[in-house]
Amino acid sequence: MTVALIGAGPGTADLLTLKAARLLAEAEVVVVDRLIDQSVLALISPEAEVIDVGKKPGSSNSQELINELLVTLGRRGAKVVRLKGGDPFVFGRGYEEALALEAAGLAWEVVPGVSSSLAAPAAAGIPVTHRRLARGVLIVTGTGTNDDHLDFARLAASGITLVILMGVARRAELAEQLLAGGLATTTPVAAISNAWTASMTVTVGDLQELGALEIEAPAVLVIGAVAALGTAAVLDVAALNR
Repeated sequence: MTVALIGAGPGTADLLTLKAARLLAEAEVVVVDRLIDQSVLALISPEAEVIDVGKKPGSSNSQELINELLVTLGRRGAKVVRLKGGDPFVFGRGYEEALALEAAGLAWEVVPGVSSSLAAPAAAGIPVTHRRLARGVLIVTGTGTNDDHLDFARLAASGITLVILMGVARRAELAEQLLAGGLATTTPVAAISNAWTASMTVTVGDLQELGALEIEAPAVLVIGAVAALGTAAVLDVAALNR
């Protein structure tokens, strides 16, 4: 039996792949992360066992324990799905889980999901690339300790869109580093919270005020000229859940 590492996408079930939806309906055990939209969870069979391993402040659900759980479940021979937000291999630690399954001699497969790094800006009407404004996009995580986080001053570059996941708590520090790296104080920024859900909000401003903006986590930060292109005609994500 194969353990499926499935990406739940950025929010509503409408953005799942067909394969992901099928495997969720067929699964006997589903191991779920935090922040999976209810419309996605509704696709799980009522007969399936659902195990919540979402990492919360103070939680004991370490990655090592999750790996061990997947191996244990895989050895039962049941149809197991590991459901992760976004894409399993984009800051999702899915590869670590795949390695644990591989080391245990268990079959596994990845079912990609739409990463919020691309989908959240799109929901706000923001293109992460633009032939006149942004010749590329750089996707990074804003989390980390003082010893291992990225040097954002060295990432500052005009003409490149910077998309930061999990960076809300450190947004003031990140802004300082980007300004020190040479980005203009007026560089547009946008924060998309709860993308592709009925509670989605979009907060806009510029780099010098990023630290003071009221932003609800989880949010995707977009920094660069394209962040000013968000349209008022953003997609009606509430309608997607009806």
